Amino acid sequence: MCGAPVDLSFKNISSLTDAWIEEPSSSLRPLKKNSEMKYLSRSLRLNNNIITDLHDLQRTVCHFLAEPSHLAWLDLSFNKITHIDPALCELRALRVLYLHGNNIFIMSEVDRLGVLPHLHSITLHGNVIETNKAYRNRVISVLPRLKTMDFSAVTRQERVMAKIWHHSGRSSKETLQ
Repeated sequence: MCGAPVDLSFKNISSLTDAWIEEPSSSLRPLKKNSEMKYLSRSLRLNNNIITDLHDLQRTVCHFLAEPSHLAWLDLSFNKITHIDPALCELRALRVLYLHGNNIFIMSEVDRLGVLPHLHSITLHGNVIETNKAYRNRVISVLPRLKTMDFSAVTRQERVMAKIWHHSGRSSKETLQ
């Protein structure tokens, strides 16, 4: 069931419901469909569009994927997203999430992603939150299962430093921007 990604990148999509009329781009690995004409994939690419919000994310995932509850890899990079929508937290099987190159500016919204039990890789660089001096410590602290962040391995030392940073009480003062 782990077919090629459903690729809706570079389609000039501004709202997720606009994606529903698009045909995914073809790749070297052909997309397979089930009898309901839904894609047999666990990956969805919506990168390099002009998406601003994610309130129809769950419906969009259900529209394209045969088993939406198995979505493991989601690329939303290079859009116009300003907030980490709670809709992302409904994707319980998510392992990889690309959000780099957006306009996310509230650091505390990253905390919402802590409910994703399998999330091990995230990208957030290229967002306003990256300018916060506690950026990496904060993200590693609230997402303790991360193996990679911004395409860089999370080291044992970074985990220790994030834990110390979190317990020092600096987490609430420095990162609520």
